[in-house]
Amino acid sequence: MNLKFLASSITKVYIQNPKVDAVLLGGSVSRNWNDEYSDIELFVFWKEGPTEKDRKASINSVNGRIIDFHHYEEEEWSETYVTNGVKLEISNFLTSTIQKIINDVIVEFDKDLDKQCLVATVYDGIPLYGEEILSKLKKKVEVYPEELSVGMIRDNIYLGNRWNNREALLKREDWLMLYKVMVSVQTNLMGILFGLNRLYVHHPAFKWQRHSLETMNIVPRNTFNRFTSILLNHPKESVSELEEITQEVFELIRTEYPSIDLSEVIDKSLFLRPKNN
Repeated sequence: MNLKFLASSITKVYIQNPKVDAVLLGGSVSRNWNDEYSDIELFVFWKEGPTEKDRKASINSVNGRIIDFHHYEEEEWSETYVTNGVKLEISNFLTSTIQKIINDVIVEFDKDLDKQCLVATVYDGIPLYGEEILSKLKKKVEVYPEELSVGMIRDNIYLGNRWNNREALLKREDWLMLYKVMVSVQTNLMGILFGLNRLYVHHPAFKWQRHSLETMNIVPRNTFNRFTSILLNHPKESVSELEEITQEVFELIRTEYPSIDLSEVIDKSLFLRPKNN
């Protein structure tokens, strides 16, 4: 199934509604990361809020089978349906809302990941309708602000006190808590790397990790395979690998932003809970 062709065909149905300003293809399909499990993510921008009738008319026109249908929540109307054997995720926003979110991230340096995901969609997305509007939006996000980069780094450099318990968790074989800590630290490192590389986060859980890391220039060596080994190898080896990657990421920060004082952060990351002798 050619998902881009199907997305274009479905867009022709949406744009029959005069309230629609633009339609943007997002997600893995827009980045050419899609595989056999991928769905189609369409972002429909509206001049005024769509009614339930507006939204269901498009679904009915393509013989869609509704999976989820959400009313207005957090400035978005969303629905999920299946047509032609393909799942579609539709995100409906007022154009003015998207403009505000872009301003929050680009001008106010808001690090909220959900807002960044929308900005990433505008940045990477494929215009299917309303090219003039989408071109203006893309122009606004084409330069990733340095202040946002620094903010993402500062927000993620403290790895949490539980990281200091890693040796004790290993000794006790508290695997559930240990893996939760390791995932948390790796998540922080991903946030730092997105900031260092001045890339908008495209998923709040850092989905498509391999593809994301492959687009980055400022990363530790062999990053994806090493991140993978942390979740697959013996926990003792995993903790050691994660310690090494953490210090390598801190060195990358020092190189790119020598003005950021990492001395306290590094000391905290190296600290181990003392034994009670």
